Amino acid sequence: MTTSPPAAQNETETKVCALLSRLEERFAGAGVESPGLDARLIVAVVLGCEGAHLHAHPERVVSSEELARVESLAQRRMAREPMAYIMGEREFWSMSFFVSPDVLIPRPESELLVERALALSGEGRESGILDLCAGSGAVGLAIASELHEARVTLLDLCPRALGVARRNADKFGLGGRTCFLASDLFDALEEGVGFDLIASNPPYVASGELDGLMPEVSSFEPGLALDGGADGTDLIRRIIVEAPAYLARGGFLLIEMDPRQMAEAEALAERQGDYRAASRHKDLAGRERVLELTRV
Repeated sequence: MTTSPPAAQNETETKVCALLSRLEERFAGAGVESPGLDARLIVAVVLGCEGAHLHAHPERVVSSEELARVESLAQRRMAREPMAYIMGEREFWSMSFFVSPDVLIPRPESELLVERALALSGEGRESGILDLCAGSGAVGLAIASELHEARVTLLDLCPRALGVARRNADKFGLGGRTCFLASDLFDALEEGVGFDLIASNPPYVASGELDGLMPEVSSFEPGLALDGGADGTDLIRRIIVEAPAYLARGGFLLIEMDPRQMAEAEALAERQGDYRAASRHKDLAGRERVLELTRV
């Protein structure tokens, strides 16, 4: 029996360094925003290691089975599917949340809702909190993880999204202090329930702007969680008008929105007369992102 010499065998081997280089080039050609980072993430998850291991062992040989798995994930990324859906998770508030195409991918700017909720509520108080348009549950569950006496209701129109939120609550051991309701905003609630705080990241993208978003968003994230109507404020207006019936006196309403929508939303709240003077809060990029209202 004859065998190929070692040099011939090595010609077919693929090493980590070469694989990463090829993936980064392919991702960049496909318009991926962070081609190098995404290449490292995909290879690391297939090889079952940390990114630092790839850097420390660039000569590691990748098996044919591993190459096939890398290629499968790479094809999805080249089609501009978000990395969060490919990996099945996204970090938010230093917590790793399960995500699926049924839910909006949590964004760093939404952590401002959590920050304000914690500043207004404080640890050690028994309080009732509503996460309205909860999606993956990132906002409500992050709040629940910090406020150990709080009971958090997570509400979303999509039952499949609530399934993801329940899975996250179980993952973080928060199932005993959370409940879940499928509802069109407040419809499933009884008036006078008296939440101490309502936090909401509703759909607020104008319908005409959806197609202009990055392909990762426009082609993959759920339109139900993005489309806020003609000017993006359909649900924002409903929340401001309807929320007082479900807020305790002195309770807080926090709504995330596009900075361009702040003035109109604040003017609506002032005309309604159910709130004290509003305050605006900026995200890490310095953009006004969260409107804070207090029930009179």
